[in-house]
Amino acid sequence: MTAAALFPTAASASATHHTARDGVVFAQNDSLTGNQVIAFDRAADGSLTQAGSYATGGLGGQLTGSVVDHTASEGAVAYDAAAHLLYTVNAGSTITVFAVHGDQLTRLQVISSGGQFPVSITTHGSLVYVLNARDGGSISGYLRVGRRLVAIPAWHRELGFNPNPSPEFTSTPAQISFSPNGSQLIVSTKGDGNSFAVYGVGVLGPAAQPTITTLPGTVPFGFGFGRYGHLVTSEAATDAVATLALGRHGTLTALDTALTGQAATCWAVVVGDKVLRSTSTRPSFASSSNATPLTEWSAAVIITRRAPEPISTSPIKSIARSARAG
Repeated sequence: MTAAALFPTAASASATHHTARDGVVFAQNDSLTGNQVIAFDRAADGSLTQAGSYATGGLGGQLTGSVVDHTASEGAVAYDAAAHLLYTVNAGSTITVFAVHGDQLTRLQVISSGGQFPVSITTHGSLVYVLNARDGGSISGYLRVGRRLVAIPAWHRELGFNPNPSPEFTSTPAQISFSPNGSQLIVSTKGDGNSFAVYGVGVLGPAAQPTITTLPGTVPFGFGFGRYGHLVTSEAATDAVATLALGRHGTLTALDTALTGQAATCWAVVVGDKVLRSTSTRPSFASSSNATPLTEWSAAVIITRRAPEPISTSPIKSIARSARAG
Protein backbone atom coordinates (compact mmCIF):
# COMPACT_ATOMS: atom_id res chain seq x y z
CA MET A 1 0.00 0.00 0.00
CA THR A 2 1.33 3.42 -0.86
CA ALA A 3 0.46 6.59 0.99
CA ALA A 4 -1.99 8.76 -0.91
CA ALA A 5 -2.44 12.50 -0.90
CA LEU A 6 -5.96 13.89 -1.00
CA PHE A 7 -6.89 17.42 -2.09
CA PRO A 8 -10.51 18.51 -1.75
CA THR A 9 -10.99 21.47 -4.10
CA ALA A 10 -13.71 23.57 -5.62
CA ALA A 11 -15.46 21.95 -8.56
CA SER A 12 -14.44 22.94 -12.04
CA ALA A 13 -17.19 24.15 -14.34
CA SER A 14 -16.71 21.13 -16.57
CA ALA A 15 -17.06 18.75 -13.61
CA THR A 16 -20.64 19.92 -13.03
CA HIS A 17 -21.83 18.92 -16.49
CA HIS A 18 -22.48 15.34 -15.35
CA THR A 19 -25.38 15.53 -12.92
CA ALA A 20 -25.08 11.86 -11.89
CA ARG A 21 -21.55 12.50 -10.63
CA ASP A 22 -20.73 14.25 -7.37
CA GLY A 23 -17.11 14.83 -8.31
CA VAL A 24 -14.00 13.49 -9.98
CA VAL A 25 -10.87 11.91 -8.52
CA PHE A 26 -7.54 11.90 -10.34
CA ALA A 27 -4.96 9.50 -8.87
CA GLN A 28 -1.33 9.04 -9.88
CA ASN A 29 0.24 5.55 -9.78
CA ASP A 30 4.01 6.37 -9.83
CA SER A 31 4.69 3.55 -12.29
CA LEU A 32 8.40 2.96 -12.92
CA THR A 33 7.68 1.94 -16.52
CA GLY A 34 5.38 4.82 -17.40
CA ASN A 35 3.58 7.07 -14.94
CA GLN A 36 -0.19 7.39 -15.28
CA VAL A 37 -3.06 9.44 -13.91
CA ILE A 38 -6.20 7.37 -13.38
CA ALA A 39 -9.58 9.13 -13.47
CA PHE A 40 -12.51 8.08 -11.27
CA ASP A 41 -16.08 9.33 -11.10
CA ARG A 42 -17.10 9.95 -7.50
CA ALA A 43 -20.70 9.31 -6.39
CA ALA A 44 -22.45 11.15 -3.57
CA ASP A 45 -21.77 8.24 -1.19
CA GLY A 46 -18.03 8.43 -1.92
CA SER A 47 -17.86 5.32 -4.11
CA LEU A 48 -15.56 5.51 -7.13
CA THR A 49 -15.89 4.18 -10.67
CA GLN A 50 -12.84 4.19 -12.91
CA ALA A 51 -13.38 6.45 -15.93
CA GLY A 52 -10.05 6.34 -17.76
CA SER A 53 -6.26 6.41 -17.57
CA TYR A 54 -3.81 8.94 -18.99
CA ALA A 55 -0.07 8.58 -19.56
CA THR A 56 1.90 11.47 -18.09
CA GLY A 57 4.77 11.09 -20.54
CA GLY A 58 7.16 10.62 -17.60
CA LEU A 59 8.41 7.91 -15.26
CA GLY A 60 7.72 7.20 -11.62
CA GLY A 61 10.50 6.51 -9.14
CA GLN A 62 11.47 4.66 -5.99
CA LEU A 63 13.48 5.94 -3.04
CA THR A 64 16.04 3.55 -1.60
CA GLY A 65 14.60 1.52 1.26
CA SER A 66 10.94 2.23 0.46
CA VAL A 67 8.54 -0.70 0.55
CA VAL A 68 5.07 0.67 -0.21
CA ASP A 69 5.19 4.47 -0.51
CA HIS A 70 8.01 4.71 -3.03
CA THR A 71 8.20 8.52 -3.08
CA ALA A 72 7.57 8.93 0.68
CA SER A 73 5.74 12.19 0.04
CA GLU A 74 2.44 14.04 -0.14
CA GLY A 75 1.08 16.38 -2.80
CA ALA A 76 2.26 14.82 -6.08
CA VAL A 77 -0.90 16.07 -7.83
CA ALA A 78 -2.34 19.60 -7.70
CA TYR A 79 -5.41 21.14 -9.33
CA ASP A 80 -5.47 24.70 -10.70
CA ALA A 81 -9.19 25.50 -10.46
CA ALA A 82 -8.95 28.87 -12.21
CA ALA A 83 -7.26 27.44 -15.32
CA HIS A 84 -8.83 23.94 -15.15
CA LEU A 85 -5.36 22.39 -15.22
CA LEU A 86 -3.97 19.37 -13.39
CA TYR A 87 -0.27 19.33 -12.46
CA THR A 88 1.51 16.10 -11.55
CA VAL A 89 5.12 15.28 -10.80
CA ASN A 90 6.96 12.36 -12.36
CA ALA A 91 9.70 11.18 -10.00
CA GLY A 92 11.86 10.61 -13.06
CA SER A 93 12.41 14.41 -12.88
CA THR A 94 9.61 15.97 -14.94
CA ILE A 95 6.25 17.70 -14.45
CA THR A 96 3.16 17.05 -16.57
CA VAL A 97 0.38 19.56 -17.25
CA PHE A 98 -3.07 18.26 -18.19
CA ALA A 99 -6.19 20.14 -19.26
CA VAL A 100 -9.22 18.94 -17.27
CA HIS A 101 -12.53 18.33 -19.07
CA GLY A 102 -14.90 16.76 -16.54
CA ASP A 103 -13.41 13.31 -15.90
CA GLN A 104 -11.17 13.47 -18.98
CA LEU A 105 -7.63 14.79 -19.36
CA THR A 106 -5.63 16.14 -22.28
CA ARG A 107 -1.86 16.21 -21.87
CA LEU A 108 -0.51 19.65 -22.74
CA GLN A 109 3.10 19.75 -21.56
CA VAL A 110 5.96 17.78 -20.01
CA ILE A 111 8.67 19.98 -18.52
CA SER A 112 11.79 19.43 -16.39
CA SER A 113 11.33 19.73 -12.63
CA GLY A 114 14.61 21.61 -12.32
CA GLY A 115 16.06 19.00 -9.97
CA GLN A 116 16.16 15.31 -9.12
CA PHE A 117 13.19 13.19 -8.03
CA PRO A 118 10.25 15.63 -7.78
CA VAL A 119 7.74 14.46 -5.17
CA SER A 120 5.32 17.33 -4.48
CA ILE A 121 3.80 20.28 -6.32
CA THR A 122 1.70 23.28 -5.28
CA THR A 123 -0.05 26.17 -7.01
CA HIS A 124 -1.48 29.55 -6.07
CA GLY A 125 -2.80 31.92 -8.71
CA SER A 126 -0.43 31.70 -11.67
CA LEU A 127 2.49 30.43 -9.57
CA VAL A 128 3.57 26.79 -9.39
CA TYR A 129 6.38 25.34 -7.26
CA VAL A 130 7.76 21.82 -7.18
CA LEU A 131 9.78 20.05 -4.48
CA ASN A 132 12.70 17.88 -5.64
CA ALA A 133 13.73 15.29 -3.03
CA ARG A 134 17.17 14.06 -4.10
CA ASP A 135 20.63 15.66 -4.25
CA GLY A 136 20.03 17.53 -1.00
CA GLY A 137 16.57 18.72 -2.03
CA SER A 138 15.49 21.82 -3.96
CA ILE A 139 12.45 23.81 -5.00
CA SER A 140 11.84 25.12 -8.50
CA GLY A 141 9.37 27.83 -9.52
CA TYR A 142 7.19 28.27 -12.59
CA LEU A 143 4.81 30.86 -13.97
CA ARG A 144 1.63 29.72 -15.68
CA VAL A 145 1.34 31.53 -18.99
CA GLY A 146 -1.84 30.58 -20.79
CA ARG A 147 -2.05 26.81 -20.33
CA ARG A 148 1.67 26.12 -20.07
CA LEU A 149 4.33 26.45 -17.39
CA VAL A 150 7.42 28.60 -17.87
CA ALA A 151 10.38 27.81 -15.60
CA ILE A 152 11.84 30.82 -13.75
CA PRO A 153 15.47 29.92 -12.91
CA ALA A 154 15.77 32.80 -10.41
CA TRP A 155 13.08 31.15 -8.27
CA HIS A 156 15.12 27.97 -7.73
CA ARG A 157 16.32 27.34 -4.16
CA GLU A 158 18.61 24.58 -2.86
CA LEU A 159 17.51 23.10 0.46
CA GLY A 160 21.00 21.95 1.45
CA PHE A 161 20.17 18.60 3.05
CA ASN A 162 22.41 15.54 3.05
CA PRO A 163 22.72 14.45 -0.61
CA ASN A 164 23.32 10.85 0.46
CA PRO A 165 20.88 10.21 3.33
CA SER A 166 20.39 6.76 4.81
CA PRO A 167 17.76 5.46 4.83
CA GLU A 168 16.72 7.63 1.91
CA PHE A 169 12.96 7.18 2.14
CA THR A 170 12.70 8.52 5.71
CA SER A 171 15.13 11.40 5.22
CA THR A 172 14.20 13.20 2.00
CA PRO A 173 11.73 16.14 2.10
CA ALA A 174 8.05 15.20 1.81
CA GLN A 175 5.80 18.08 0.75
CA ILE A 176 5.64 21.66 -0.49
CA SER A 177 2.56 23.86 -0.18
CA PHE A 178 1.54 27.49 -0.32
CA SER A 179 0.06 29.07 2.77
CA PRO A 180 -3.65 29.85 2.37
CA ASN A 181 -3.01 33.45 1.26
CA GLY A 182 -0.13 32.50 -1.05
CA SER A 183 2.45 34.67 0.74
CA GLN A 184 4.57 31.76 2.00
CA LEU A 185 5.90 28.41 0.79
CA ILE A 186 6.19 25.63 3.36
CA VAL A 187 8.37 22.51 3.04
CA SER A 188 8.24 19.53 5.41
CA THR A 189 11.62 17.84 5.73
CA LYS A 190 10.92 14.46 7.40
CA GLY A 191 13.92 12.90 9.13
CA ASP A 192 16.78 14.88 7.59
CA GLY A 193 15.80 18.06 9.36
CA ASN A 194 12.81 17.17 11.56
CA SER A 195 11.63 20.62 10.63
CA PHE A 196 9.56 22.93 8.47
CA ALA A 197 11.22 25.41 6.13
CA VAL A 198 9.08 28.48 5.37
CA TYR A 199 9.94 30.85 2.52
CA GLY A 200 8.33 34.23 2.12
CA VAL A 201 7.18 34.70 -1.50
CA GLY A 202 7.40 38.05 -3.29
CA VAL A 203 7.60 39.38 -6.83
CA LEU A 204 11.22 38.20 -7.04
CA GLY A 205 10.33 34.69 -5.94
CA PRO A 206 11.03 32.94 -2.64
CA ALA A 207 13.23 34.49 0.03
CA ALA A 208 16.90 33.60 -0.27
CA GLN A 209 16.80 31.75 3.06
CA PRO A 210 13.85 30.10 4.82
CA THR A 211 12.70 30.41 8.40
CA ILE A 212 13.32 27.03 10.02
CA THR A 213 11.19 25.54 12.80
CA THR A 214 12.67 22.34 14.22
CA LEU A 215 10.44 19.65 15.75
CA PRO A 216 12.99 17.17 17.17
CA GLY A 217 12.22 13.49 16.83
CA THR A 218 8.86 13.94 15.08
CA VAL A 219 9.59 13.40 11.33
CA PRO A 220 7.03 15.94 10.05
CA PHE A 221 5.50 14.51 6.88
CA GLY A 222 2.26 15.63 5.24
CA PHE A 223 0.36 18.78 6.15
CA GLY A 224 -2.57 21.01 5.31
CA PHE A 225 -4.35 24.08 6.62
CA GLY A 226 -7.56 24.32 8.63
CA ARG A 227 -10.24 26.95 8.20
CA TYR A 228 -8.55 29.13 10.84
CA GLY A 229 -5.24 29.11 8.96
CA HIS A 230 -3.45 26.76 11.35
CA LEU A 231 -1.02 24.26 9.87
CA VAL A 232 -1.98 20.64 10.62
CA THR A 233 0.80 18.08 10.19
CA SER A 234 1.31 14.35 10.54
CA GLU A 235 4.31 13.24 12.60
CA ALA A 236 5.51 9.88 11.31
CA ALA A 237 7.94 9.15 14.16
CA THR A 238 5.46 9.77 16.97
CA ASP A 239 2.29 8.64 15.13
CA ALA A 240 0.58 11.88 15.97
CA VAL A 241 -1.16 14.83 14.34
CA ALA A 242 -0.18 18.33 15.47
CA THR A 243 -1.45 21.86 14.90
CA LEU A 244 0.86 24.86 14.62
CA ALA A 245 0.20 28.58 14.15
CA LEU A 246 1.99 30.05 11.13
CA GLY A 247 3.33 33.53 11.79
CA ARG A 248 3.69 36.35 9.29
CA HIS A 249 7.49 35.94 9.23
CA GLY A 250 7.43 32.17 8.83
CA THR A 251 7.64 31.09 12.46
CA LEU A 252 5.58 28.09 13.56
CA THR A 253 4.23 27.85 17.11
CA ALA A 254 2.94 24.53 18.47
CA LEU A 255 -0.72 24.55 19.55
CA ASP A 256 -1.73 20.95 20.21
CA THR A 257 -0.87 17.31 19.49
CA ALA A 258 -3.03 14.18 19.37
CA LEU A 259 -1.93 10.58 18.95
CA THR A 260 -3.57 8.72 16.06
CA GLY A 261 -3.44 5.32 17.74
CA GLN A 262 -2.02 3.86 14.54
CA ALA A 263 1.40 3.22 13.00
CA ALA A 264 3.23 5.13 10.25
CA THR A 265 1.08 8.27 10.25
CA CYS A 266 2.30 9.86 7.05
CA TRP A 267 -0.06 12.21 5.22
CA ALA A 268 -2.67 14.57 6.58
CA VAL A 269 -5.50 16.39 4.78
CA VAL A 270 -7.75 18.98 6.40
CA VAL A 271 -11.44 19.35 5.50
CA GLY A 272 -12.99 22.11 7.60
CA ASP A 273 -12.57 21.06 11.24
CA LYS A 274 -11.78 17.45 10.32
CA VAL A 275 -8.44 15.84 9.61
CA LEU A 276 -7.95 12.83 7.34
CA ARG A 277 -4.75 10.92 7.97
CA SER A 278 -3.07 7.80 6.61
CA THR A 279 -1.57 4.92 8.58
CA SER A 280 0.18 1.67 7.84
CA THR A 281 -3.18 -0.11 7.87
CA ARG A 282 -5.55 2.13 5.90
CA PRO A 283 -6.25 5.76 5.09
CA SER A 284 -9.47 7.14 6.52
CA PHE A 285 -11.01 8.71 3.45
CA ALA A 286 -12.55 5.71 1.60
CA SER A 287 -16.04 6.86 2.44
CA SER A 288 -18.34 3.90 1.78
CA SER A 289 -18.22 0.11 1.97
CA ASN A 290 -18.35 -0.26 -1.81
CA ALA A 291 -15.91 2.53 -2.55
CA THR A 292 -12.77 1.85 -4.54
CA PRO A 293 -9.99 2.55 -2.00
CA LEU A 294 -7.14 4.79 -3.08
CA THR A 295 -4.52 2.80 -1.21
CA GLU A 296 -2.88 1.63 -4.45
CA TRP A 297 -2.11 5.12 -5.70
CA SER A 298 0.77 7.44 -4.88
CA ALA A 299 -1.31 10.63 -4.94
CA ALA A 300 -4.85 11.77 -5.60
CA VAL A 301 -6.79 14.99 -6.16
CA ILE A 302 -10.55 15.34 -5.73
CA ILE A 303 -12.58 17.83 -7.73
CA THR A 304 -15.94 17.84 -5.98
CA ARG A 305 -19.05 19.96 -5.48
CA ARG A 306 -18.82 19.57 -1.72
CA ALA A 307 -16.16 18.60 0.79
CA PRO A 308 -15.63 14.83 1.13
CA GLU A 309 -16.50 13.34 4.51
CA PRO A 310 -13.92 11.09 6.21
CA ILE A 311 -14.92 7.81 7.79
CA SER A 312 -13.43 8.51 11.20
CA THR A 313 -11.84 11.45 12.92
CA SER A 314 -12.14 10.28 16.53
CA PRO A 315 -8.36 9.92 17.23
CA ILE A 316 -7.85 13.58 16.41
CA LYS A 317 -10.84 15.42 17.87
CA SER A 318 -8.53 17.59 19.95
CA ILE A 319 -7.03 18.97 16.75
CA ALA A 320 -10.41 20.34 15.68
CA ARG A 321 -11.04 21.69 19.18
CA SER A 322 -7.71 23.48 19.28
CA ALA A 323 -8.33 25.00 15.87
CA ARG A 324 -11.66 26.43 17.01
CA ALA A 325 -10.16 27.68 20.26
CA GLY A 326 -7.25 29.36 18.48
